[in-house]
Amino acid sequence: MIIETATPDDLPKLLAFRKEAAAWLSALGSDQWRRPYPADRLLATIETGTVFMVRDGGATVATITLTPAAEEGLWLDEELAQPSMFVNKLTVAREYAGRDLGGRMLDWAGDRAYRAGMTWLRLDAWTTNQGLQRYYVRHGFEYVRTVREGGAVNGGPRVSGWLGQRRTRLDESHGLTDRTVDSPTAVRKRHSSAGGGVQSTSSSYDCGK
Repeated sequence: MIIETATPDDLPKLLAFRKEAAAWLSALGSDQWRRPYPADRLLATIETGTVFMVRDGGATVATITLTPAAEEGLWLDEELAQPSMFVNKLTVAREYAGRDLGGRMLDWAGDRAYRAGMTWLRLDAWTTNQGLQRYYVRHGFEYVRTVREGGAVNGGPRVSGWLGQRRTRLDESHGLTDRTVDSPTAVRKRHSSAGGGVQSTSSSYDCGK
């Protein structure tokens, strides 16, 4: 499998991933991702070069967003001062579920962040999805706190406020062939010019397996 930087042509697939995941979550009794995510905001994220796609042969099977921009209102100023990368929109096609591809992408993200000089890999998860929270804990993330104040980009109150973090590390065990556009060095330079972690006003649509 390879991982590469998303292009605008990937937008329909990303929206389809979300629709598929929302239907699966609904069948499990979860309210996660029921609100549509604005396509224009997703396209804008793609254009920042922080969205990545996993391909298996001719199929696109998973996606992850890895960015130095933190969602506004989640992380404290002293936390934002620490070199960090933030994961969101982690999604795996249902036909690839059960293979721990999500875990491999998290390991890729931690390795990429480490090579870029970051200390922490951080994320926020759906507040009521305890199964998802346990998943991240099993993959080495420590619970930080739950933030309930604020709103979601697609309307309504904040619904993704469970915060987790784990230290970055050098790790090539993920086995993904990296064909991304930006090197970790370029990511590090962007982070340094921003003065550490920066806040973004755009909300993620939560990390998912």
